[in-house]
Amino acid sequence: MTQIVPVILCGGSGTRLWPRSRAAMPKPFLPLIGEQTIFEATLARCAPFAAPVIVTGAAHLSHVEAQLGGRGAAIIVEPQARNTAAAIALAAL
Repeated sequence: MTQIVPVILCGGSGTRLWPRSRAAMPKPFLPLIGEQTIFEATLARCAPFAAPVIVTGAAHLSHVEAQLGGRGAAIIVEPQARNTAAAIALAAL
């Protein structure tokens, strides 16, 4: 049976929800609705599947590690931000 491996792309420049989100704290790591952050809510939705692959930038690695809450995950730190397609390709490798 094929196992589903979720891929979570998180990070960003923090400009779309400015001034709430910033480059140092983009929207995935903010609690916009309720007490959970968007990233934490996404992790919770991944629970029925295999441990997720998380692609993030070096600037956001500490947020990812802090919000993982002991869950298993493979974390890939992008060497340089190249947008969504490159992050997906990196996760696929």
